[in-house]
Amino acid sequence: MASSTNSKPPGSSSINAPPGAGTERSFFEQQRELLLKDIGISFEHVLANINKLNRSLEGVIAVGNEFSSVEALWSQFENVMAKDPDAENGNHDAGHDEGEDGGEDTTITTVEEGHGR
Repeated sequence: MASSTNSKPPGSSSINAPPGAGTERSFFEQQRELLLKDIGISFEHVLANINKLNRSLEGVIAVGNEFSSVEALWSQFENVMAKDPDAENGNHDAGHDEGEDGGEDTTITTVEEGHGR
């Protein structure tokens, strides 16, 4: 372990560096360290924001999952209402001719039960 009489700035390794490159190298390393710190801080901010976004999305999903039973109920209601009452009972209107307007059913029926008590 021999002590060197060369005075070089710490952190600069000039194996084949030209004379005078020691100060540029240390300036470069200082700037690189500053940039790496800035990049590290930016990554920490990005990570924090991603975590916030993740928590928000989990909250939205939780709210959406709370409506799954309501959605199932409405879906069941829709399926019940979509059934054809004539096909279910086997009844067809005697006065309706399916050949008149291309097979389209345009019959309107009204139910007036329980009105006018």
